[in-house]
Formats: sequence, structure tokens, C-alpha cells
Amino acid sequence: MLNRRHFLLLGGFSLGACAARPLAQAVPTGSPPLETVVGPDTSIAEGNNPGLAPQSIRHPNFGKAIGPEELFAPKRGDVRAVVISDMNSRYGAVDYRQEVMKGVSILPQWEPDIVLCVGDMVAGQSLSLNTAEVEAMWAGFDNLILSPIREANIPFALTIGNHDASSLQDKGSYVYPIDREVTSRYWQAHQNDLDLQYIDTGDFPYYYSFKQNDIFYLVWDASSANVPANQLAWAEQQLSSAAAQGAKFRIAIGHLPLYAISQGRDRDGELLNHSNQLQALLERHHVHTYMSGHHHAYYPGHAGNLQLLHTGALGSGPRTWLNRTDAAMQTMTVLDFFFDTADTVYTTYNMNTMELVDTQTLPRQIIGPTGRVLRNDIALADLTPAEQSQTYVRSDN
Repeated sequence: MLNRRHFLLLGGFSLGACAARPLAQAVPTGSPPLETVVGPDTSIAEGNNPGLAPQSIRHPNFGKAIGPEELFAPKRGDVRAVVISDMNSRYGAVDYRQEVMKGVSILPQWEPDIVLCVGDMVAGQSLSLNTAEVEAMWAGFDNLILSPIREANIPFALTIGNHDASSLQDKGSYVYPIDREVTSRYWQAHQNDLDLQYIDTGDFPYYYSFKQNDIFYLVWDASSANVPANQLAWAEQQLSSAAAQGAKFRIAIGHLPLYAISQGRDRDGELLNHSNQLQALLERHHVHTYMSGHHHAYYPGHAGNLQLLHTGALGSGPRTWLNRTDAAMQTMTVLDFFFDTADTVYTTYNMNTMELVDTQTLPRQIIGPTGRVLRNDIALADLTPAEQSQTYVRSDN
């Protein structure tokens, strides 16, 4: 098992023509790369660099290796988030897999400033579940997941997943109305308990914005394949606001991704419709990263000028990547933001083995029905001619 003696040396930074390039990584011979470094916020690269975070507000443990004793501890940035997603188990379950419970139990030891939950907290989206059963699932989540995190005084932000309260409609009505009603009631009761600095509560918990530790977060309802037009107009207004544009980073969060990355999820309904327009909206306002779940596979990538964090599943049903045969794994990510260099660093753990995920073992690129995603340390120019000519092949499962 890796321990604190493993280390990482970060090299120089450069901005590529088509996408931000990460910092070069150097590790001891025979050891995997330990952290994934993602490129800068475009607005900062264009000359709006806010400079070094003032010492008076910089975290006292900045630059220190912080983490659970038995695991590799990443160096802390100005702001640290722990990112979790897709925690649910079988339909109607009121409990969670051991990987989820282990992750929640050690989560405070990374000393995060916030937990970002990218959806699918419970296992709804079944017409066989009644109101009492859906309420029981949220009671289980409250007792086993949210309460321990809040008792540790860690702010908690979320986006709604398809198994929480799908926005899928048929003839103007929600297909899963019980999920939608119970989920709305549960989260509205907790809206003021999450220690978030709201900018606009929108239609919480489905879409809202907040600014935490000088990072602006936009959450939209990507619990089905369509983000409604009224939300896109709202997102334009939020992202162009002084609060958003004055932040060190802008982050957007939604459950369904813009690109397909995993087997069996490269289908209509499993990723966002009109993804090109959605990405253009985010890029227009210099959003640094779009975080998504749903595909149950960890993949740190980029497309155009947008960084893409595809979070893996912490709960049941992990998947492997398109055109790969690797064993699937449950994952959990520690995300550090560095203000002076405008970098984000991912440290991701295989929760089955508690070892680090080696970024170099992930696909160099993934091509799905909506286009190409490059691994975040790869530029288009780095691809071989064969890789550049690769086309999408639909997965079998």
C-alpha cells in the first residue's frame, strides 16, 4: 500500500492551443503518477489573474500533506473538495455498500472545505416504490451519509441524479412524481443546513448557485437528458454575473455528462442532449470544469476549452470505459484548487483496494457519440495518427 513517503514533483505549466495542459509529473522510479493536475481557468490565462491568495485567508495547512493515516496524503491547495457520486445500491435500498461507508467515515481526515455530491444519493426511479419507501431511502441517506458529514462541520453541495428525482417527463408530467415530490421536500427542509453561501437559490435542489471560498458553483438539473431552456437562460445570467466572473474559479455541476465515456451509457438518454450548445455556454463564461456522474467511471478529461471531471461510482454498478476491458472500480476523488497557478489537482482512490488510481492507466482518449474527450494530460497533437483517426464504436452492453 502506498504511504506518505510517496511524493510528487510538479513541473512547468503551459497553455496549449486547443486545451489547457496539466503540469508535468515526476515520481520515484516504479511508482505511478499520484495526482492529476488540470489546467487553468481560461479567464485567468487571458490576463485576469487575481494573484496569490492573501496570507490572511490562505488555509493554514496549505501545501501540507493531509489525509487518512493509512493512505497517500495529497498536498492541500487553497481550497479542498471531496467529490462523491452515484452512491446508491439496489432499488429501494436504505443502506449503502461498504465502500460508501468507508469513504464517509474517513472523509473528514482529508480536511475538505466542502463535499461535492454529483447525484444518485438514493435508489429511486422505480414506479414500484411508494411514498413511504422513497421517504425511507432519504431517511437512510440522512442517517448514514449527510448527518456524519454535517456533524464534521463540512459544507455539503449536491446535484440531483436520475435515481434521486428524474426530470424526465411524459405529456407534461414527471414520469416519477413520487421521487420528485419526496426529494423536493427532503432537500428544501435541509436547504439552510448545508452551510452554503447561496448566490441564487433558483429552484433548489434542482438548480441553484453559490460561492464558497471564492469559487463560484453553478448547479443545474441534469437528472435527465434535457436541461430546460429556462434553466439555460438562468445559467447565462448567473455565469455572467459579477459574483461569478470575480471568482477564482467557476465550476458547473450536473448529473448527466456532455460526453459518453463508459460502456452501456453511450445511448440516447444517458448523456445530455444539445451537448455542443451546453458546452459553448460554459466556455463562453470561462467555466473551468463541468463535473458529472451517471457513467460510473472515473475519467479526468477535457474537450475544447472545458475541463471535464467524470466522477466514478462510489456505490453499486461501477463501469469500465468505452473500448476497454479493465475491471470496474468504485472511486472517490480529492480535489485541490490552487489560486496562484489556477490549477486543480485530482487525487483519486480506488475504494476497493484503497490505492491511488494511476492516471496513466486511463484511456488517452475516449470517443463517444457526441465526440472526443482527451485525458487531461493529453493534447490533440500528442495523439498518434491512428488515435486521431479513431472513430466511435457503439458498446455492446
